[in-house]
Amino acid sequence: MAPYIRLRQICLVAPQLEPVITDIARIMGLAVCYRDGNVAKYGLENALLPVDTILLEVVAPFKDGTTAGRFIEKTGGRGGYMAIFCCDDPDERGRNANALGVRTANVIDHAPYHGVQLHPRDCRAAFIEFNHTEGSDDSLGAYPPAGPDWQKFIRKDVTQALTAVEMQSPDPVGLAEHWGKIIGVAADGSELKLPNSTFRFVKGASEIMSALEFRVADAASVLHAAKAKGLAAAGNEFLLGGVTFRVS
Repeated sequence: MAPYIRLRQICLVAPQLEPVITDIARIMGLAVCYRDGNVAKYGLENALLPVDTILLEVVAPFKDGTTAGRFIEKTGGRGGYMAIFCCDDPDERGRNANALGVRTANVIDHAPYHGVQLHPRDCRAAFIEFNHTEGSDDSLGAYPPAGPDWQKFIRKDVTQALTAVEMQSPDPVGLAEHWGKIIGVAADGSELKLPNSTFRFVKGASEIMSALEFRVADAASVLHAAKAKGLAAAGNEFLLGGVTFRVS
């Protein structure tokens, strides 16, 4: 199989799923496709919404002592939790990351799905996961974490695509190069360009996944919906689920 990598999923973390997941769905015109019982063993509950072929997930801890709970405490609830990439060989990419000094935090093996999660402290800013589903390299193909029929829940009348992920760091170029080496995509200055998205690295006080950028049909309507939910909206953005949602 020829090597490939694309953004498969972004995971946000919240103290509770509600009202975050409902707010995202209603403001962005998205639909929940799945709630994965497999995450309960990590002390989490979740919900996933497809944004075209990229999944947006929110996880929330339901007991003390979870990694997600510690992440919330450490960051004050600010910042995205995980960037998940579909690729040809998660194990090989994990070994390459290990050679860079980035530890493997967890391996998930639920055939036909196989995932390798890297340690966030070594990745900096957020978790990175590589995964592959055997027999399906189609962006609209099977993806067990999103449920058996996630494709039926794609809605495009309001939100059409998740186009970019913004990462913040006191050293954005350095973080871009670090993530580029882990992911296997050469940094273009302070950007990493994947086939279906761009990771943009900007100056900031701390290292976090700071914003998600979306292409929408009508930015004014989305911003109006955010304000109606009581969210502070300024310009073309608002804060939700620990990250800035930016629409255009």
